[in-house]
This record gives sequence, C-alpha cells and structure tokens, in this order.
Amino acid sequence: MPKMKTHRGAAKRFKKTKSGKIKRHRAFHSHILGKKSPKRKRRLRSGTTVHDSDLKRVRDMLPY
Repeated sequence: MPKMKTHRGAAKRFKKTKSGKIKRHRAFHSHILGKKSPKRKRRLRSGTTVHDSDLKRVRDMLPY
C-alpha cells in the first residue's frame, strides 16, 4: 500500500502540539480591520485549537 500524502494546504495552516491537539489561527484578521473593535482584533491575534467536530477531518489531512 502506498504512503498517504499530507494535504499541503492543511500543513501550512495547522500545527500539531506535543499532546496531539491541533493548533490553528483565527480567521477575519487580514483586512477590513477598521470596523472591528480593538478587543476583537486582539482576540483574533491569538491562536486556538481545532474544535472537536473538525478534528477527524484535519487529522486525516495531516497523517504525519
């Protein structure tokens, strides 16, 4: 059986932690920032983990 390939788009967006969780960046922080509050922009700067409902899909794209 051939090796599984890593989804290159997902590899650029997600990183695995030591404990096996998957980190991601938050969306909506690239442009049109004038109408967003400073509190909201500050929160968007910080990363977070992938939600449990999406975890299987992301793990399938990142086999290694």
